[in-house]
Amino acid sequence: MTGRSAPAVLPPSLRAWLGLMASLAALVVVVLGVLYADDSKPSKVDARIGAAVDGVGPPWRDVALATDFLGEPVGAATLVVATVTGCLLLRRPRAAVLIVAGVGTAVGTATLLKSLVGRTIHEGNLSYPSGHTAFVTALALVVALLATGRLGLGRTAGTSLVLAAALVAGAAMGWAQVALGAHYPTDVLGGWCTALAVIPATAWLVDRMADWLVGRMADAGRRKRR
Repeated sequence: MTGRSAPAVLPPSLRAWLGLMASLAALVVVVLGVLYADDSKPSKVDARIGAAVDGVGPPWRDVALATDFLGEPVGAATLVVATVTGCLLLRRPRAAVLIVAGVGTAVGTATLLKSLVGRTIHEGNLSYPSGHTAFVTALALVVALLATGRLGLGRTAGTSLVLAAALVAGAAMGWAQVALGAHYPTDVLGGWCTALAVIPATAWLVDRMADWLVGRMADAGRRKRR
């Protein structure tokens, strides 16, 4: 008896590694935020990467616009509803809760950091960190955690899958944001690391809260049988 009503969304074998990853990611977010606070121009690294990626023409611009749409309200809501529905169909209620709580927290954190850091692009638009990148990366992380649990992957395979999913999703959205001129590359890195920091912590909290509720319900059931 484990006291769990459903599988954990943060597999025990991955907790230490993802906890370390989350800590390092949070450090990167803070360091970049301090470096670019109240800034309004690209760094040297931003300028070099931006020169190679910014202003792509068709058909790649169409691909960038389609990718960017996934981070817009309508596209993001569609992805969230689809993944939550999938989790419920697979009988993974904790994963469904994590999608809403984790993705919402990642985007909320990115929005709050934009106001705190104050970095701007294109006539005063707040840019650090990239909320689009944080959203897509967070969603990919939750899906990868769900897949890790369902496939019963060990520490190495599970960690590799989670990091690969985060890298692919973050790189795709990050490329789109830089190609469209919506963000500096370091904004994208900040958004990616925001998701890496938020999702493992939120997953741990979801498991703890769910286990606590299961324990309370079990205690109430035992009292009724007495």
